[in-house]
Amino acid sequence: MYLLRRVLPLTGLIGAAHCYTKESDYGENLAGTPSHEVFPRQKWNSNWDLREPVTNSDTENSTSDFKEKIPTKRRNIILIRHGQYVIDSKDRWLTELGQEQAALIGERLAASGLKFTKLTMSTMNRATETANIILTKLPESLPRSSDSLLEEGAPYPPEPSHLTWKPDMQHFYREGSRIEAAFRKYIHRAPPEQAENSNEIIVCHGNVIRYFVCRALQFPVEGWLRLSLANCSLASLIVYPDGTVALNGFGDLGHIPHDKITYN
Repeated sequence: MYLLRRVLPLTGLIGAAHCYTKESDYGENLAGTPSHEVFPRQKWNSNWDLREPVTNSDTENSTSDFKEKIPTKRRNIILIRHGQYVIDSKDRWLTELGQEQAALIGERLAASGLKFTKLTMSTMNRATETANIILTKLPESLPRSSDSLLEEGAPYPPEPSHLTWKPDMQHFYREGSRIEAAFRKYIHRAPPEQAENSNEIIVCHGNVIRYFVCRALQFPVEGWLRLSLANCSLASLIVYPDGTVALNGFGDLGHIPHDKITYN
């Protein structure tokens, strides 16, 4: 027994020394290796929205002209999924709980202290009803509009595929083009003439929001279905003047009690 007690600690020391040597060798072997081979990555495309200012050296006063093209303000885009709705109904209006969820997120927005620039809603009933309830909590002067581009749909064939939800390729081809058009219309850096930082609300649908987030962050869009969004949760995309994008929250449910959280 005495011999065993002496041998075991010694064995551990030998193993640790062996691991340390191997790790050291590994580090030395990587010393001359380009970082992109060790850590493969997709480079960030700063001109993803095709709004990056371009200078024209042949134009007179090109320096001053170029400065006028440079955005200076950021956009905070708040994406809100609609409330719970009646699934087995043609019109798909909100349930009573869905209406309560919409009121709760409206109250949260009102209490945030943010000055909102505008609200845009999908034309589908469940999104329109959610938006109209939210608007009752916000200033009447807030500009609002509806857009059918923001309607729910199948944005892109997901990977992995869903076990039961399997739209045909025509759905992805047709609806994906529309949702991509909505992304290009609403998710981009501020125009150069924008004088203040903006806080813009978009009330729409789970698939649309998940696709927007993947596209804006330049993540693989086929992964959109791996993200989960509850009813009346919010996500916030910040688009900076240089085109950098940050996700400032996703699926945020701090305004909804646990027993009122739903996903349909």
